[in-house]
Amino acid sequence: MDEIMIRSFKSDLGFLDGATLMITGGTGSFGKMLTRTLLDRANLNRLIIFSRDELKQYEMEKSFSGHAKFESLRFFIGDVRDRNRLDMALRGVDYVIHAAALKHVPIAEYNPFECIKTNIFGAQNLAEAAIWCGVKKIIALSTDKAASPINLYGASKLASDKIFVAANSLGGSQDFSCSVVRYGNVLGSRGSVVPFFQRLVAEGSDHLPVTDMRMTRFWITLRQGVDFVLSNLDMMQGGEIFIPKIPSMKISDMARSLAPGMEIREVGIRPGEKLHEQMITRDDGRQTIALEDRYIITPQFNFWTDDYYMDHQASRVAEDFDYASDTNTEWLDDARFQELLKII
Repeated sequence: MDEIMIRSFKSDLGFLDGATLMITGGTGSFGKMLTRTLLDRANLNRLIIFSRDELKQYEMEKSFSGHAKFESLRFFIGDVRDRNRLDMALRGVDYVIHAAALKHVPIAEYNPFECIKTNIFGAQNLAEAAIWCGVKKIIALSTDKAASPINLYGASKLASDKIFVAANSLGGSQDFSCSVVRYGNVLGSRGSVVPFFQRLVAEGSDHLPVTDMRMTRFWITLRQGVDFVLSNLDMMQGGEIFIPKIPSMKISDMARSLAPGMEIREVGIRPGEKLHEQMITRDDGRQTIALEDRYIITPQFNFWTDDYYMDHQASRVAEDFDYASDTNTEWLDDARFQELLKII
């Protein structure tokens, strides 16, 4: 099978033995997969799910109630906008994986203040509260839309990324570090185009709507995303932005693969939407190093030298390097996409 299909970011989670970890936004697709992975593979003292939706927490608690390690789970109602609640929730926490965000591009365009309160002020609240409570590490989830953003969601996540990178200089003598993970669209996640197209097919629609026939996106499975985040939580030194090497695919080709023979109608790009996505701009390329399965944008601040990564066979990318979905060297064709559908 092609390397694209078998690439795994799975790592040993022994470093989490006896630790307490909190997931913000933990009731989403990513949070639930991450929770399952941690319960199955790690030996945590406590795993805290922090989110603001009581119904989703109730449903998630029920779904995990039969797990052998269920007793380690804790559910905290709270919002990253509320600094005081974060101060309470983070007491005794060693690691945080920050997945809470407002992520819908058009909704963010029409509700800018709400997007800023969660994605930017929430990031600041979390970084400050984590330092105050003695957290050791934060991994924050970002998005390809944060690279050279044209929409508010991407701009807010770029600001969030900057906050977490800069927070590394605020911990003083504490054992504290923050890093960021940036990846593309998640196949099969809630809100993804794949279940949307599948639902239209199941409902008997006579066509599939595509915003632009030329549009391309990076694609990663939910399992790959979770494993990638955990592997970076282990290796991070502080201030890095980690980007996985993943394939691209045209949205129109994806639609044809999901519903061969069905009409595809071009409906126009939505507000704030890009034709193609970048994960590393040419300017960021000057700070980028490459490992076998990922790129790392190293911090411009002198938190550390990159000797650690160079000792792990990292290499510097070319001076004019960028990483975009339309110029990517790895692509999903129909056969590979169908194999991914079976996996997810």
